[in-house]
Amino acid sequence: MLATQHVSLGARSYDVLMGAGLLEAAGAHIAPLLKRPKVAIVSDAHVAELHLTTLSKSLDANGITHSNLSLPQGEATKSWAHLQEVVHWLLSEQIERNDVVVAFGGGVIGDLVGFAAAILRRGVRFVQIPTSLLAQVDSSVGGKTGINAPHGKNLIGAFHQPARVLADISVLGTLSPRDFLAGYGEVAKYGLLGDAAFFGWLEANGPALATGDEALRLEAVKRSVAMKAGIVARDETEQGERALLNLGHTFCHALEAATGYSERLLHGEGVAIGCALAFETSARLGLCSQEAPSRVRAHLKAMNMKTDLSDIPGTLPDAEGLIALMKQDKKVSAGTLNFIMARDIGKAFVTADVPHSVLKSVLTDALATRL
Repeated sequence: MLATQHVSLGARSYDVLMGAGLLEAAGAHIAPLLKRPKVAIVSDAHVAELHLTTLSKSLDANGITHSNLSLPQGEATKSWAHLQEVVHWLLSEQIERNDVVVAFGGGVIGDLVGFAAAILRRGVRFVQIPTSLLAQVDSSVGGKTGINAPHGKNLIGAFHQPARVLADISVLGTLSPRDFLAGYGEVAKYGLLGDAAFFGWLEANGPALATGDEALRLEAVKRSVAMKAGIVARDETEQGERALLNLGHTFCHALEAATGYSERLLHGEGVAIGCALAFETSARLGLCSQEAPSRVRAHLKAMNMKTDLSDIPGTLPDAEGLIALMKQDKKVSAGTLNFIMARDIGKAFVTADVPHSVLKSVLTDALATRL
């Protein structure tokens, strides 16, 4: 079954195709976009080993010539050095403005390659073929591209919409349980920020979804992408509503910086922990009942996901150190840090009214669980 979600952005509109077996049909879906039958593929080495042959055969079957650059797997690849490597390689491949670059991998590859496409010749088209759950439901849709800096996550980048997104649900079966569940953190986020009924559906179906039910996986991806597409269409460059998609991310990005963007904490794991912390902060501010953060944690634990700071191995900064990292967040405006808080599950909103003392107490208590 093939599902399509249109992202309505005028001249920058595109379709997100979702379903099993899309990788085998990728050439047919890419061919109509091409001025000449040539693409350049950038992937990570792990994805290339697993899936590049399938993609290559599909391109060959449609008469599309192709070359591939494989990069190291992991968040550290979103760096100046690898951005330079990708851009120089694309130039050496003589990629022109009317050509198409294929970002073939998870969120790291999508963000990095999308940014390279944005700055190459002042803008080259690219196609996202996301291979992780996180990328399929979140990072491949919406046009946010970029790399990390020592100061923080995604601080260097551009908005550059893809020409098409091909999300093959069957590829999710090759993910490790940890990588799949990390992506599930972003799925749960959609229910938490704006769709209580979807969160209830996840509570009922999450365990079966995690163990491999493709129909449930497709439904989760469809509902997540539909929500994101609607928000992006209304607020492409995050002037208002789109900020809600950052639920849990202010905490998450600080934790990722604190762990050196390493395997100690995957992005989706940080999102899950960040959502739990955001709901706990909301409860302490009297914005929601204590039942809400308890329900969030209960579901994450039922999914065998990281839920608390105690689930992160190694040392972490103290509360003030984490708050200092938060202040490098992209949502800082006029020196004020904006948060996504919640009045209940499915009712998130943006606010700057989070007292330092409350934030410090939440983090101090969370860090105390590590002792």
